[in-house]
Amino acid sequence: MRCQSCKKHTATIHLTEISNGERFETHLCESCAQQQGLAVKSQIPLNELLSTLLAVQAEHQTGSGGSEETMVDDTACPYCGMTLKQFRKEVLLGCPYDYEVFDKSLRPIIEKSQGGNTTHRGKVPSKVPTDTKKQMDLISLRNQLNAAVKAEDYETAAKLRDKMKHQQ
Repeated sequence: MRCQSCKKHTATIHLTEISNGERFETHLCESCAQQQGLAVKSQIPLNELLSTLLAVQAEHQTGSGGSEETMVDDTACPYCGMTLKQFRKEVLLGCPYDYEVFDKSLRPIIEKSQGGNTTHRGKVPSKVPTDTKKQMDLISLRNQLNAAVKAEDYETAAKLRDKMKHQQ
């Protein structure tokens, strides 16, 4: 889609404004948006966001008694040797096991930054046919069912089974 202002460049900024019940859409390229005084915010990388939130959490905990925070900072991953203190400086975790080792410190930050979600489900395009969405929901329910059976939580498993039957 072309920029509505210069009609030369590709529109990368899409604004939707609803005024008095009417919807107005504006599609601009970055340079035209800047010329019109619109602030263009780039996405913050997840690791940078996590690092910032972790630093804020550390400040909050240090203010309410930092001895526990120091102990957590010194805990190291047995696989890569990464500590939370290093994570704050480098803004990257050392290995996949760090998520488990630092779960207690990272979970609240991840929940906050991801709107309460702590399980990666991937993105589903909004124009996906309903059949595809239905299949993805069934796969998710099946995984939950398997986990419930493994945990011998048969009451939850029965509810999940019934939910799956209704969706099919």
